[in-house]
Amino acid sequence: MSVEPAAPPRPHSAHVSWALIPITPAVSCALLTVGGTGLLPRLVALAAAVAASTAVHAGLLVRLALSAHLRRRTARLCRRAGLLGLSLLVTGATVVGTAVTGSDSVSHGALHDPFAARLGAVGLLLATLLFLLGLILPPGSTADPVDRLHQALDGLAIVACLVYAAWLMVIRPAGGTHALAAGVALFGCAALAIATVAGLRSVRHRPAALACCAGAALAITGLGTTVALFAGAAPAAWLPVAALALVFGPVLCWAGALAAAPEADTDTDSNAAAAPAGHTTDPGFAGYPILAVPVGTALAATAYRLAGARPFDPASVALGLGVLAALAVRECFTLLDFRRYARLIAAREARFRSLVTGSTDITVVLDADLVVTWQSPASAHQFGLRDQDVLDHPFMALVHPEDAAAVRKRLISMHGAQPGGTAAPVLLSARLRDGDGHWRETESTVSDQRAVPEVGALVVHVRDVGTRREVERARRRKALIDQLTGLANRRQLLDTLTAMRAVPGQPGALLMIALNAPTDRTGKANTGDANTSSASNGGASNGGGRREVADEVLIEAARRLRGTIAASDRPARLSGTEFAVATAEGAVRAYALANRVLSELNRPYQVAGATVCLTGVVGLAELAAADGAADALNRAGLAVRRAGQLRGGDRVEWYDEALEAALLRRLTLEQELPGALARGELDLVFQPILDLVEDVPVGAEALLRWRHPKRGTVPAADFVSVAEDLGLIDEIGEWVLHHACRQLAGWLHDGLDLWLSVNLAAPQLAAPNLVARVGRVLDNHHIPAERLVLEITEQGLGPDRQGAVAQLTGLRSLGVRTALASFGTGPAPLASVRRLPVDVLKVDQALFTGTIAHTGPATPMIDVVVGLGRRLGLEIVAERLEDEAHLDLVRAGGCRYGQGFLLGRPEPAEHFEAYLETHRSPTA
Repeated sequence: MSVEPAAPPRPHSAHVSWALIPITPAVSCALLTVGGTGLLPRLVALAAAVAASTAVHAGLLVRLALSAHLRRRTARLCRRAGLLGLSLLVTGATVVGTAVTGSDSVSHGALHDPFAARLGAVGLLLATLLFLLGLILPPGSTADPVDRLHQALDGLAIVACLVYAAWLMVIRPAGGTHALAAGVALFGCAALAIATVAGLRSVRHRPAALACCAGAALAITGLGTTVALFAGAAPAAWLPVAALALVFGPVLCWAGALAAAPEADTDTDSNAAAAPAGHTTDPGFAGYPILAVPVGTALAATAYRLAGARPFDPASVALGLGVLAALAVRECFTLLDFRRYARLIAAREARFRSLVTGSTDITVVLDADLVVTWQSPASAHQFGLRDQDVLDHPFMALVHPEDAAAVRKRLISMHGAQPGGTAAPVLLSARLRDGDGHWRETESTVSDQRAVPEVGALVVHVRDVGTRREVERARRRKALIDQLTGLANRRQLLDTLTAMRAVPGQPGALLMIALNAPTDRTGKANTGDANTSSASNGGASNGGGRREVADEVLIEAARRLRGTIAASDRPARLSGTEFAVATAEGAVRAYALANRVLSELNRPYQVAGATVCLTGVVGLAELAAADGAADALNRAGLAVRRAGQLRGGDRVEWYDEALEAALLRRLTLEQELPGALARGELDLVFQPILDLVEDVPVGAEALLRWRHPKRGTVPAADFVSVAEDLGLIDEIGEWVLHHACRQLAGWLHDGLDLWLSVNLAAPQLAAPNLVARVGRVLDNHHIPAERLVLEITEQGLGPDRQGAVAQLTGLRSLGVRTALASFGTGPAPLASVRRLPVDVLKVDQALFTGTIAHTGPATPMIDVVVGLGRRLGLEIVAERLEDEAHLDLVRAGGCRYGQGFLLGRPEPAEHFEAYLETHRSPTA
């Protein structure tokens, strides 16, 4: 609803206008009082008082009309206010004119001036016409032309009755004396009758309309009395009465118009035009009490004339026939009003019936005994309920027995309440029997209509909600199912875990399975992996075909999972490639189930003409040890994450407290490692490699350390895997290579005869620009290539052995030596070393310490390794020498080089240089 810009000042303007209402009459009454005391001539005082009242209020009405026009209110308000203002101006001008004209005729206490009387009669005629035009549409009246005509006919009927009675009782016996006065009186009576009918027939804002009509009636009465005074038909004592009527009539006109003005904004012509044709709220019924008095007066005058045996002259007969004609025409219009109103009622009833019939809701009316007294036609075609089966039968006979008690209680409580109260309608949910004997799920709204005379009962509106509730149940079931695989989703799994934990004495376990990226038969990663499945998480994929393959793999994995577990177990899909199984078995059987599931899911998948291989890990958590379903799921997730961090995959891990602590530590490292290089927190330490024969340092290994501001020194083994997962290993590896080579260049420049070993992570070895990057570093620091040794581990070779061999061959082509570190900790056999292009073989402590622990002396194993190394042209370095026994074993086995805490701990560069000084490192 928009607000006009000029609207805000209106309340202040109306307040000022209302303030003028008591001021102007007070001034006019003061003038009349002055005239009554003789200080002013009576006619002058009358003219001044009336002129002041009519001029002020006419100006206010004209201003209101202009304001209504400018504010775009209804045009009827503009016309009404303007016509009433003009009529007041004419009234004031007529009074002033008659007063000026008849001022010289005051004699012997009476007023008599025929010319002033005729002038006043003309003014009265014009003012009355303007008043009647303004009152035809008083504030709140109907704008229908037929209703206007009906109002006019009511007024004419009243006029005819009054004129007929006045003719018989006054004018005819007087023999024509004071004919002008009699005519003015009759005309005034007619005007008053029409004004009264217009006010009483108003539909909306009747008080404002009655105020306007009363003001017009006072003005017309005062003006008519003034004319009668100058015509000599009234004594001079009536002059104050006429003056007061002329003073207060304009006040009532203005008050009524001003009271209707604020409400006229919502009473627009468009609203009137939008009303249905023939609409009326009052079909002529208000005319009967109005006409009762005039018709009774005419009948009494006729009876009085007949009782006195006085003959009726032709004029009396003509007036009587006029009265009959006016009443007959008026009654014809009243009959038309009745017929029109009847058609309107019939149309409304037909509209109501069509709405009720076409509604899907059923309406039932219940009496005090809960017996059905009426049902809507929708009952037949919606529920198949016939009237003979429902009407005059208890409503409770339709309610399901399980719901009957609750429904009866609610209905009886409504009957016990006070009729016509302000209680809200009651909503009932119950199953109702239809015409076929089936039970329908329904919702009913019960409203108390006992205070409505036309109803006087409880009204029940019944809606069939069976289809809607079935859709809701299906939607809830759908919300608990993974749409791709048909397995339970996370929400349903949590519900299952909660129910399993509630069973006393039941152990129970949760298996969480994480499948890694699929690979093809060659071992290369398949870019259309399950993580890019459209059904998994809506992510992008590398093509529609690959997405379909990934979806088929997941569907087949779900099928295998169902076939592996027991019928009592609950399988679920948690996310893209994460599955879970809730089982009631104990720890031992749950562990065995996890291994069976893992073996089944790791079998190759034949989908879309291709063979896809998956690897996966399983995390286990006991339900009884968890704090809740969500905690059990979180624990199994931690176990999965730990299993995924261990190289090789295909693992089953149980959750324990130490596992959670390690994962929390890793999570902290993941949060703090980014930016460590930029903050200068990374550093290198150097551990010497000694010639065990000469007992002098011949080389060193550069080891990465993280100088954490709170945790202290963090070894590389704790955070290198984190850097790999975060994608920081290339940046860190580049820094390590540059830093180590710069340090080596300084040592060589100082004349130290050393070679330096630097570790390579698996992602670095797989980088396509590794060889070029190493070549640039050597050139930048002017280091002989043979002084640099790049170390890798068996795990660092990765599944792509051919690619790793190519990278190592490229490094050797630069002159850089390569080393295989931690040999003996991985699955590679000794014979596989011959196929790797490496120059140094670093043997782990496990080869000889394990032999000591289980099989006795390790010399035969060291002999084999050293002998194979010599035949392959490899230099053998024994790692992790920590006591003299280790040193004696490797020396006895013929190993030339060694490294470990026994020979020297990793130290910063300056400490390592001091170590070289004390151990007589050879110089160039």
